[in-house]
Amino acid sequence: MIRVEVAYARPDKQEIISLQVPAGTTALDAVKLSGIVAVFPEIDPENTDMGIFGKAIKSPAGHELREGDRVELYRPLKIDPKQARLNRAKKKS
Repeated sequence: MIRVEVAYARPDKQEIISLQVPAGTTALDAVKLSGIVAVFPEIDPENTDMGIFGKAIKSPAGHELREGDRVELYRPLKIDPKQARLNRAKKKS
């Protein structure tokens, strides 16, 4: 068994769930096992971007976790970061 964490954050609420999973568990499996969807029903594990400690993983269903990994679930961006910077620059002028 290995210890991992599953994390998700909204502006109003954050949650990190620690759990023990069998070696060979994938990131997607850990998210499902964590029960985080019960806390945040808007999460669709099959279609949510994920990462390990801030580094995106391309295939959560195939990414095997290691001891101490933290699976992070990412919310979709509301605005492209480049557009946000441009909007801020326009406000200052």
